[in-house]
Amino acid sequence: MTGVLLADDQGLVRAGFRALLEAQPDIEVVGEAADGAHAVELVGRRRPDIVLMDIRMPRMDGLEATRRITSDPALAGTRVVVLTTFELDEYVFGALRAGASGFLLKDTDPPDLLAAVRVVADGEALLAPRLTRRLIEAFVERERATPVVEEGDVLAELTPREREVLALVGRGLSNTEIADKLILSPLTAKTHVARLFGKLDARDRAQLVVTAYESGLVVPGER
Repeated sequence: MTGVLLADDQGLVRAGFRALLEAQPDIEVVGEAADGAHAVELVGRRRPDIVLMDIRMPRMDGLEATRRITSDPALAGTRVVVLTTFELDEYVFGALRAGASGFLLKDTDPPDLLAAVRVVADGEALLAPRLTRRLIEAFVERERATPVVEEGDVLAELTPREREVLALVGRGLSNTEIADKLILSPLTAKTHVARLFGKLDARDRAQLVVTAYESGLVVPGER
């Protein structure tokens, strides 16, 4: 059973999500929060598998709440999915940088929302590769004059092959697609990605994508 916690300051939104999620035999809503501070508190007590996190909330916004949850080793089993009303939202990029496993638009169709919860619960990142790529490109390009990190700081410990793999993850390729591109077995590609998680201290694939762009390994607009 996948436990989901809802964090949104609009009661009607929470009620809609609750009704949809609790109609599923494999999902249960384990709590609701109307602000980020309450969300962090509840996550600590209820240990949900997934948090559906709004960004703009009183007391503590979803960005800070996401950062606190993802930086707590005791909550390593909890994944945060950011909810937003439009895809090119500067706060969404901040949330991905803070450790969110992906994002969903609030007007996502119900079947897509349910699929997203299950994907993230299975340990994958909800990248929605094309949307996430466009989001990251837009904001990394905006910040190019003042890079967040220097390439050498982040990539120094990576082998040339690991850099290749990271670049392809950043472009939205799956493990199978990476294997085909680099003429590797799927298991070898998966092993390289797993090593990237360890070397870059990344919780999931979404953070690898952000790192690939911020480090300059993938250039906005590059194909």
